[in-house]
Amino acid sequence: MLNHLSIQNYALIDRLEVDFSNGLTIITGETGAGKSILLGALGLIAGSRADAQSLQDKTKKCIVEVSFNIKGYSLIDFFESNELDFEANTCIRREINPEGKSRAFINDTPVTLVQLKELASYLVDIHSQHETLDLNANQFQLSVIDAFANHQELLNEYATNFKRYKQVENQLSGLVERESQAKKDLDYFQFQFNELEDVNLKPDEQTILEQELETLNNAEEIKLNLSRGVFIFNGGEQNLLSSLNDIKIILSTFAKYKTEIQELSTRINSSYIELKDISNELENIEQDIVFDPKRIEELTLRLNEIYRLEQKHQVKTIEELISIKDNLSNKLLEFSSLELEIEKIKKELTSLEKILQNTAKKVSGNRKKVIPKIEKEIASLLSSLSMPYAQLKIEQTETELLTKNGTDKILFLFSANKGSDFKELNKVASGGELSRLMLSIKSLIAQLTSLPTIIFDEIDTGVSGDIANKVGSIMIQMAKSMQVITITHLPQIASKGNSHLFVFKEEKNNKTFSNIKKLTSDERVQEIAKMLSTSNPTEAAISNAKELLKN
Repeated sequence: MLNHLSIQNYALIDRLEVDFSNGLTIITGETGAGKSILLGALGLIAGSRADAQSLQDKTKKCIVEVSFNIKGYSLIDFFESNELDFEANTCIRREINPEGKSRAFINDTPVTLVQLKELASYLVDIHSQHETLDLNANQFQLSVIDAFANHQELLNEYATNFKRYKQVENQLSGLVERESQAKKDLDYFQFQFNELEDVNLKPDEQTILEQELETLNNAEEIKLNLSRGVFIFNGGEQNLLSSLNDIKIILSTFAKYKTEIQELSTRINSSYIELKDISNELENIEQDIVFDPKRIEELTLRLNEIYRLEQKHQVKTIEELISIKDNLSNKLLEFSSLELEIEKIKKELTSLEKILQNTAKKVSGNRKKVIPKIEKEIASLLSSLSMPYAQLKIEQTETELLTKNGTDKILFLFSANKGSDFKELNKVASGGELSRLMLSIKSLIAQLTSLPTIIFDEIDTGVSGDIANKVGSIMIQMAKSMQVITITHLPQIASKGNSHLFVFKEEKNNKTFSNIKKLTSDERVQEIAKMLSTSNPTEAAISNAKELLKN
């Protein structure tokens, strides 16, 4: 989550420091006070374009710095892959000099803008007015669908194979630079490999053979005892099945007189059928067991060969022998010529591509199944926001191109009214409709992804009254699983925050600056009362503000 923001020399801000808490944070202030400037500064942290024109004092550099608590968000791999120091409280800094050149830092280590954008995409979604979902675009929308599909294991399998696929691709391109490997110890490795290959070992073979040999060595005793069991079941005049059949006949005769006897008769009949079936299976097993000296000899010879190889290689299982054989195979391949090595890599690449295509089809199929559910849930959220006919349509297109996410292209389309055509999100014109749609989508995302922080810039545009109250309720629900920061002009939403920040203008040395402060309980009542009435709130407005905060 976002802990702290520091801004120096940016637009109307001279120097600003603000701490953030978890839950729902409200930011209010008069029009032009500088609320959007805060988002602009945070945008620099997210990798947006730097501009010297945004410097408040053109002779000094601008510095924007934030600290995030990133513990528990699985970002260690990002830091390791980019050779950065991982810290639970990570600091991100962006500097712009008077010439307009910018530098970015993560934990005081210089980074590229690409690295900065990637990290920021894991930490914060800044939703400014009138913009559509642009947090990684297709990637972000796919993450929503994948969360619904609940096929993380399949995605991990695909990711593992895709990673290997890219490695093999790089390996193939680099083979032209490699020199042929020395064929040291080739004959020795070849002999060991051939010995294991000729034996044709199979997984679990040893256990299966040992069990079969144990059965054959005790065939006579097993057959004798199984025969005794069969005899008990149906041998002689007073066998088990015969006696049970007598009881069955007795009970069936009197079953009509009492319900309990009918139930017992049914149970006896079921038991009789089950025991008769057991008797038949015992008899079949007994007949299948045959003392076979020739087979015993074959099994003994095979197991002795396996034991010899295990002792030779100092292992205890066939699986370990197979692993040794595979390692020897790899060593022998290393001794092959460059042409053979290239051919091997090409075959592996082809095999991996087939595996990836197959897995991608499964992933795509799972996504296709859950899309109607997502569309339904979005429609339900929109309906709760007084848009009963609004719909989100998700277009899924499969391609042959393998990407890190599979082969799908996803496009979200929207229709606000009954009978209206579906359009791309960035072509939806109505501010109120767009606000409610975006809030619904991001509310859904908040439940399904682990994004720490989301920032809304007047996502309540075009709504009021009861709808505003519902918008606020959705934000509260979102804030249970992530940090939500929202700039609002509506008292219904402002009253629902866990904390309230106020942006204001002040004059110093004949210059106007923007600043921010955290409101006390009394100041918060006054601010919401002003939002309800005028800059000089009435007693009714103050009372109303207190009631909103109470609820």
